[in-house]
Formats: sequence, C-alpha cells, structure tokens
Amino acid sequence: QVQLVETGGGLVQPGGSLTLSCVASGSIFSVGDMGWYRQAPGEQRVMVATISKGYRINYAESVKGRFTISRDNAQNTISVQMDSLKPENTAVYYCYAYVAPRGKDGMEYWGNGTLVTVSA
Repeated sequence: QVQLVETGGGLVQPGGSLTLSCVASGSIFSVGDMGWYRQAPGEQRVMVATISKGYRINYAESVKGRFTISRDNAQNTISVQMDSLKPENTAVYYCYAYVAPRGKDGMEYWGNGTLVTVSA
C-alpha cells in the first residue's frame, strides 16, 4: 500500500507565503515524477509544478517566479514554496507521484489534498 500525505495548507494573506510538503510512504520500490496540482471550486484539476527523479522541473505559467518546487529522493518527499500568493491561488492542492510499489507495476498516486486559502 502506497500513501501520499500532504501538509502545510492553511489561510494566508495576499502577498504572503506558504510551503506545502508531501511524503510518499509504504511498500515502495521506486518513485518517478512527482508534483503538485490544484483544483479550485467548480474548476478542473490543473498542474502547478512537477519534478522528475532527475530534478527536471516544470511550472505552470501562472506560478513561474513565485513558486519553487523541490525534492528529496532519499526521503520520497517534495515541497513547494509558494510566495507572493494571490487570491486566485486559493484551491485544494494535491500531491501526485508515479510510484512503483515493490513487486508491482508503476501507477499514479494522489494525496487527499490540502486547502490553501489566500484572503485578507
């Protein structure tokens, strides 16, 4: 069983910062791409930032220069530092990972999500 657990959501004022973290745990053989997606009310889930095992990074245009994703392969964790937050960044943020469990083929896993609210 593989689990992704996110931490770090909450309420922040516009212009503020927040860091989200995610750890993949369980019977893991290897972890491939990891990343963050967000889903605002009434909208589809969209990519925020992704990072490969080799640290190749991709950002959504709307967060470039404000968000920084990082990864610790030894701990199977990722984080995203979110700066200069805007009200439109309000959403549930989901951690994503492509994981190969021990003895099984790889597949996509998602966390349960953590709510980020940007409001004065």
